[in-house]
Parts: sequence; structure tokens; C-alpha cells
Amino acid sequence: MKHCNPCPSSSEKSKAVFNNASPPDLPYFDSVLAEMNRLAGKYGFVTLSEYGKSVMGKPLLYICAGSGARRVFYSASHHANEWISTPILLKYMNSYFEGVQNSGQIGGYSARALFSQTTLCFAPLVNPDGVDLVLRRIARGSFYDEAKKISAAYPFIPFPNGWKANIEGTDLNLQYPANWETAKQIKFEQGFTSPAPRDFVGTKPLAAPESRALADFTRRLNPNTVIALHTQGNVIYWKFADYEPPGSLELGLRLAAVSGYELSQTPPVSDNAGFKDWFIQDFNSPGYTVEMGLGESPLPLSQFDGIYRSMEPLLSTAANGA
Repeated sequence: MKHCNPCPSSSEKSKAVFNNASPPDLPYFDSVLAEMNRLAGKYGFVTLSEYGKSVMGKPLLYICAGSGARRVFYSASHHANEWISTPILLKYMNSYFEGVQNSGQIGGYSARALFSQTTLCFAPLVNPDGVDLVLRRIARGSFYDEAKKISAAYPFIPFPNGWKANIEGTDLNLQYPANWETAKQIKFEQGFTSPAPRDFVGTKPLAAPESRALADFTRRLNPNTVIALHTQGNVIYWKFADYEPPGSLELGLRLAAVSGYELSQTPPVSDNAGFKDWFIQDFNSPGYTVEMGLGESPLPLSQFDGIYRSMEPLLSTAANGA
């Protein structure tokens, strides 16, 4: 088992509360690091490592658990102001690992059965720098000052609450090589031609270290299914362009049934350059963007319990697959 080095102190660990209590602690990077190390220390059957570094040098963390051939990959917080997706995923991880250890249930399934049949991997904080910016955890200085300068060119986007991008102003979920040029044309026509709080596609596909690292890790993992957690809309997007991987509609319908969310095709103006889009295109396997909750991001923690009640069966059903 690989742990992060250096590991946080016990006082830092005590600040991270992503277990079955709610609302959870805010998912700034230090608290997520502490929680990931706590999970790896408590559950000997999980593996903690990193798949890359953010712009600011923060490790991009993942945990895998399971001994089965079916591989499912869950990610959260591609977008900075959608940070509630991180504690949702961390709470699921806590509940799942506890269920494996204590022969419990998770989302209507035996946790141990899922463990024996699947390998589940979790990247709960894809955009740590951006999330820290939105949560006001970045001190004034070069990175903060540059982000504020970028934001000043977009006065209609509140700072920092409207920030979705990485710390350099690249929208990580518009970075993947799946109709990227189409996304660029659409976003340039909308005025996002340079680094911005949201909707700037970057200088080329996978230019941002966070999206490039996630794509590289996904290639190594070669999952059967991916779930990307976002906010908001209570909707599951399942298709990309004309690609319809085998079994993707059937699994999508089950995800919708257990969560109460609508299963929908991504609107054409948004159906480009996303992580789910690239995965469907390159792997010909089911990929889903799950837009959780309702309202304007960042969603309030008052929605946490309701969102989680929908997500636990959805995430477990995705693990189980067919």
C-alpha cells in the first residue's frame, strides 16, 4: 500500500469528517489528503496512490479497492465550484469500505460481493487548486492574484464562487480529445478565447496537467465504466455524438431508476471535449456524467443528504453493472 508522503498530522486528520456523519467537512485539499490517508490506514484492503500533480504541485490522489475483473472508475470535482461532489464520493467510499470490512450493504448490494466481483477506483478531487480557490484556501500571492486578474475580465462571473476552471483558467472538462475543435469553436464564439473562470478549452487537448494526468491514468486502468460526478440538474448524461457503447443505455436506465434522476443525451452545444465524451469515444464502453442536485453551483451543504441518498444506489449499481 502506498501512502502519501508526508502524511498529515493527527490534528489535521481530525479535521476531516467524511464518514457517515453529515454535513461533511469542506473538501479543501488538506482535508481530502488527510481523509485519504486515514482511509488507507484504517482499511488494509485499499491502495492509495497518486496519478499526477496539479498546476500548484498538489498530488492528484486515487484509491482502489477490490479483487474483481470488472473495473469502475469514479471521479469528482472536475469543476471547482462543483466541490460538493467530492464529499459525496468520499462518503460513499467510507460506507463501501466499512461495508466490506463488516459484511454490510451498500446501495442495495452486498459490499463484499461487489469487492469480490469488481475493482473500484476513486479520484475524488480532480481539480484541487480550483476547489481550494473557491473555498478561499489559497493565500493571496501569485496564483491567487493571477486568478483574480483573469476573473476581472469576466465581471458577470462572481469570484471566486463562479470559478470552474483549474487555477490557470482552463476548464478541465473541455480538455479531452473528443470533438475538442468543436468545443473550441463554440466557446470562442461565446467569448471564452483565453484563460477564464470557466469555458476556456485550453490551448490544445490535454494541455492542463490535471486533465492529462486523469486521461493517462484512465488509459492505464482501462475501466469498463466511468462515472464523473458534477452539479447540477438531477440528470445523467450517457451518450456522446453517435457513439452508443454496448450496454450503455441499459445500465443508464438502471442508474436513472435507482437514483430518480433523468437519463438524457447531452445537449449538442455541450456534447464535446468532456471526460465522459472522450471515454465513450476511445474505449467504446459506458461512461456517464451525473449532474447532482438543483440550483446554482456551488450547491449548499443543505442538499448533501438528499444528493447522497440518490448517489449511493447509483454508484453501487454502476459498480455491479449488468
